[in-house]
Amino acid sequence: MASHLIYIGTYTRTTSRGIYSVRLDSDTGQMSAPVLAAETPSPTFLAFSADKGRLYAVRNSKDMAAAYSVDPGTGRLSQLPGSSGTEKTGPCYVAVNRAGTVLVVADYHAALVAAIPLHRDGSVGEPNSVAHAGRSVHPTRQTAAHPHSAVFSPDNRFVIACDLGLDRVYTYRIDPVLALLTPSDPAFVATEPGAGPRHLVFGPDGRRAYVINELGNTIVAYAYHVDSGSLAPIQTLSTLPADFIGESTSAEIRLHPNGRFLYGSNRGHDSIAVFSVDPASGRLAPVEFAPAGGRAPRNFALSPDGAWLVCAHQDSDSLCAFRVDPGTGRLTRVPGGISVPMPVCVAFFS
Repeated sequence: MASHLIYIGTYTRTTSRGIYSVRLDSDTGQMSAPVLAAETPSPTFLAFSADKGRLYAVRNSKDMAAAYSVDPGTGRLSQLPGSSGTEKTGPCYVAVNRAGTVLVVADYHAALVAAIPLHRDGSVGEPNSVAHAGRSVHPTRQTAAHPHSAVFSPDNRFVIACDLGLDRVYTYRIDPVLALLTPSDPAFVATEPGAGPRHLVFGPDGRRAYVINELGNTIVAYAYHVDSGSLAPIQTLSTLPADFIGESTSAEIRLHPNGRFLYGSNRGHDSIAVFSVDPASGRLAPVEFAPAGGRAPRNFALSPDGAWLVCAHQDSDSLCAFRVDPGTGRLTRVPGGISVPMPVCVAFFS
């Protein structure tokens, strides 16, 4: 049976014990029962090295992230050397450069963006951090800086960091050897006040980028300037249907592997917004708002072949799968699902 191997990051506040592995049937979309792949406290975001030999997970520790070697046959993860012990930090996002020499981590509560050198064996070194400070207009969510993601540019020369608390998307130059971040010029692009930029994804040509705004429930399409790493807004669309009344916050944003469709999740409305992408302009057009299949769809991911989307529901302790229409991008729910305690990250290995 052909299948996709998926890793699930969780909060370990209740019964979860760490990172789980799941297999998705490539023909039916049915998922196997989850298996504990690595025991670790609250691995809330996961990222693979380019060769898929290593998996990195954020954690509350001095080094901010844990490194694992991957056994694709069994799905087991073996932790590489690193520090241990809980720190009063809140790392929430991790990414690794294509060369496998640097990680970047966003720390929501400590208001830091960190670059971490990687050793030859893939283990992590000492973080080099830059601090964000300030506030924006939301009376409770924006009383301080809150970096929520940090993403390498397609050419790996820059790191783009979304700060939910400041309503800014920062650009840093990255030294791939020393793992040092230096502000670019301009240093950031401001969003609409109260938007709360959360996550970013680049378009397939590397000249467009899309940011999902958690508090504003919007997606902004940007032109990306490869020389300076700067962003210029070209379009803003809501992630919610026009007739929705209620409270909701946006969460994850993903681009289909073919570059023609963009997806964003809504917690409250509990849906996945689907957009088509114009290949010439990068502009978006709404396709549908598909029910997410559970409460608080914090994270989801698409299979490498683009045939499947798997969504993690933090408040339903569940995952479900959708078949993706290759022509329209529309989602069809696969019957059933599986239980995972507080799942908050979905990462396809294969």
